[in-house]
Amino acid sequence: MTVTAADYAWFHDRFPGLWEAYCLTLIQGLRPQDVVTRLHARTEDFQPMPFGDMESAAYSGPGPYGGWPGYFLGAAALADWCLVVEPGGAMGVNQDLIRPLSQGTRLVSHSNNNANATGYFYWLEDGEIRLGFEPLFPTMRFGSDPDGSVMAMRRAGFDLGDGDRFGTAASEAARAGTAFALAEHLTGVKLTAHLLETSVYLCAVAPGTRSSSP
Repeated sequence: MTVTAADYAWFHDRFPGLWEAYCLTLIQGLRPQDVVTRLHARTEDFQPMPFGDMESAAYSGPGPYGGWPGYFLGAAALADWCLVVEPGGAMGVNQDLIRPLSQGTRLVSHSNNNANATGYFYWLEDGEIRLGFEPLFPTMRFGSDPDGSVMAMRRAGFDLGDGDRFGTAASEAARAGTAFALAEHLTGVKLTAHLLETSVYLCAVAPGTRSSSP
């Protein structure tokens, strides 16, 4: 069955705050504690928490506007994968961090920030970037295998024609859905609203600056 952006229309409707600025990362074969350890992150005094509390904690730091001195993240176990959710964050699209995080495994991440119109998509294997691009400009791809997922990108909803670099998605919500659909193709993990809401998250703060640069 082909996965498309329409399959992820719920993300904008159910999680409007997260949709405004998010980064989601899937890492195969790692547990939440493994991810925290690889990132040299601090769990502070956080207890495992549900989605709503995790989202609130992301903006409850000691810094200006509730920011944290680093990347705030929530990590949840999903069978053989670990899901990392970052409300307003971008750790998962920082090459300096995801290269070592993906050592010995597969990592797929995508982000969006509507305030500054930026977003990124990455697929890594054992520290190597296989595919990277900005969803707004899906024809401008890089990595060791930039064309290997072209058919999957088209099925997800990305327009790879020369005439329109911005894609066929008529709205920002639909464009975000294309990234979700491509991530499912690469991982086999189908994210749902129920899964996000019912997962338990190990929260931590990883060293780094909150920049959305790739």
